[in-house]
Amino acid sequence: MNAVTDRDVNLDGKVSVVTGAGSGLGKFEAIELARAGASVVVNDLVASDAVEETLEEIRRLGAKVEFVAGDVGERSTADAIMEAAHGRLGGLDILVNNAGITRDRMLFNMSDEDWDLVLKVHLRGHFLLCQSAASYWRGESKKAAAPVYGRIVNTSSEAGLLGPEGQANYGAAKAGITALTLSAARGLSRYGVRANAICPRARTSMTEKVFGEAPAEGVDPLSPEHVAALVAYLASPAADSVNGQVFVVYGPMVALMAAPVVERRFDAVDGQWTPEALAAELGSYFGDRDPATMFSAAAALRDLG
Repeated sequence: MNAVTDRDVNLDGKVSVVTGAGSGLGKFEAIELARAGASVVVNDLVASDAVEETLEEIRRLGAKVEFVAGDVGERSTADAIMEAAHGRLGGLDILVNNAGITRDRMLFNMSDEDWDLVLKVHLRGHFLLCQSAASYWRGESKKAAAPVYGRIVNTSSEAGLLGPEGQANYGAAKAGITALTLSAARGLSRYGVRANAICPRARTSMTEKVFGEAPAEGVDPLSPEHVAALVAYLASPAADSVNGQVFVVYGPMVALMAAPVVERRFDAVDGQWTPEALAAELGSYFGDRDPATMFSAAAALRDLG
């Protein structure tokens, strides 16, 4: 194991952006980045007492902080966040896309509005800031004629790996975020940027109905603080070799997810399939399997506990 020094995870002089950081998971992520030395642009939908508490906690750590209110699904918000970062704090080094909402419905009950809003906040919100940051870093790299420092941490979800029956909108958005992250990792690595996705389990206002109350005593395995530690690491110089990866994180556990693998290959004997031949070949393969088995990471995620 390589020895890691404080310098490897130190973020002094770095400028970070965390969306949806007025409370919940984003709040803990913003505070952890500030604790490591970064200045922070905090975004949330509107100003509130909770937002002010977050800003004050960051200030008490001695870090610079700016607040930008607005919907991350709007280009004007992305532009305002970028202006706060490089215009008022001097640059951009770290982007943490965290903002999100849910509108859970069974597919047959889901309205156009339920679908559009969740895709807008999650997937479009991630795209807008990733695109803005990518353009900024590419420009800076060209000016320097060298790679720059850039870190993207996107928030996907196990829902994007499972396809939950009551969250078609959320699952689709989170799967899209994973693909967006992989594209960013491939397209921006030449400029010095590293992009990774996390699938966190954490007790926040968005998940309180799922996870319930925190334990009265002992360590809370679903505290957002566990997730914030991974985010701070992925944002640091120590994670320079980590790119295009997907992590599931909660409590004391961080799991690196493997890329999909080919389970079975079917080849036509004479070089061309017919529906009848496919029915015979694939039918015999799937006929002996549990009908509930489908393309999903359910088995792998069950192994995580």
